[in-house]
This record gives sequence, C-alpha cells and structure tokens, in this order.
Amino acid sequence: MDERPFRVLGIQQIAVGGADKGRLRKLWVDTFGLKVVGDYRSESENVDEDIAVLGRGPLRVEVDLMQPLDPARKPAVHSPPLNHVGLWIDDLPAAVVWLEERGVRFTPGGIRRGASGFDICFIHPKGSEEAPIGGEGVLIELVQAPPEVREAFERLA
Repeated sequence: MDERPFRVLGIQQIAVGGADKGRLRKLWVDTFGLKVVGDYRSESENVDEDIAVLGRGPLRVEVDLMQPLDPARKPAVHSPPLNHVGLWIDDLPAAVVWLEERGVRFTPGGIRRGASGFDICFIHPKGSEEAPIGGEGVLIELVQAPPEVREAFERLA
C-alpha cells in the first residue's frame, strides 16, 4: 500500500443523539460537568445540537448533544444514539483523495465547513458497489486539524 499522505491525530468529537437533548444535557453537562460552548441548528441536516467540551486547549474533545428537529425525517440524528465519531486529520484534502482512490465511500457533500468552524467530511457508514469500504455501521467525520492542534499532537508524539 502506498505511503499514507495524512495522519489521524486523535479524537476531535463524539456525537450523541437522543429524542430530547435536555435529557442528554442532564447527564453530560449537569452530571459529568462538561461545558456547553455553542449550538448548531440545521434544517437540511435535521439537527438541533449543543456543543459541549471536555478538556481544554488544542486537545479538548467535543461531545455534541443532538436531537432531531423532526423525528420522522432523515437523517435521524438520534438513531443510532452514538451518531458519529470525529477524527482530527492533519491534511484533509490529501486524506480524501487517498481514501477515495482506495475505495472508501463518502457521504454526499464533500469537504465543507462544519458546526464548529472546521472543514469536515464524512465516511459513509456502509460501503457500496463502487466504493466498498465504509464505516461498518459507524458514521465517521474527518475534521481538518487547525495548526494549534497539529502542533500539540507533534509535541506529544
């Protein structure tokens, strides 16, 4: 296999969905003590989410608490409850090209700005005939790591 032109640096986020994000906040914010730092609402993505964080600095991890705007519509951000895992990537454009060349299936939309302001894209939970490699049931978000995150991981490597 060719040398990989990118690195997965670490976990950027996990996204947890439920029918009522208030119940999610009770656990993650009120009980665990995570801090809510933002929110995101999108009709096209059928999501109303609170962005909570644990840790601090460039190595902090987001825990996105999501509920659907309409539980009958897709995408169903509350099913499965662990909606997706986000990975910091040091060179997202290079990663996408390399992964596509090897048969990884991405969701529609390509690289775009995500809820937290970073460039993102998603690996589809299921492979297809044209692109047989998927997340085996898990939606995987690839997130372009900003310079401070890349530098922090370099110092720790």
